[in-house]
Amino acid sequence: MLESFTVETFRAHLGSTFRIYVDARDSLEVELLSATELDERSSAQAGRRRPFSIVFRGPGDLLFPQRIYRIEHGQIGSFELFLVPIGPDEKGLRYEAIFT
Repeated sequence: MLESFTVETFRAHLGSTFRIYVDARDSLEVELLSATELDERSSAQAGRRRPFSIVFRGPGDLLFPQRIYRIEHGQIGSFELFLVPIGPDEKGLRYEAIFT
C-alpha cells in the first residue's frame, strides 16, 4: 500500500484527522498539516515516485518516540509509517514521515 502513496494522496486530506495507535490499545488523533515534495526540480525516475514528506500535529502534552506506528484514516485506510518527532509549534507537537 505504501508504494502507491504520492504527495497527492495526502494533499487531498490536509487538515483532516488521522488516528495513530501508540500501542495495541491506545490511540490518539493527529491533524495532517502538510504534504510537501522534497525536490520539486527532479523528475520522477521511471517507476519511482518523487520523494515527499508529510507532517502531523498531535497533542502538546504527549511526546511519542520515533518508530513505526499503525495509522488509520477514514478514506485512505490503515497503514504503517515510521514517524519522527520534529518539535513543537504553537498548537502541539509535530511528527514527520518521509517517502522516498
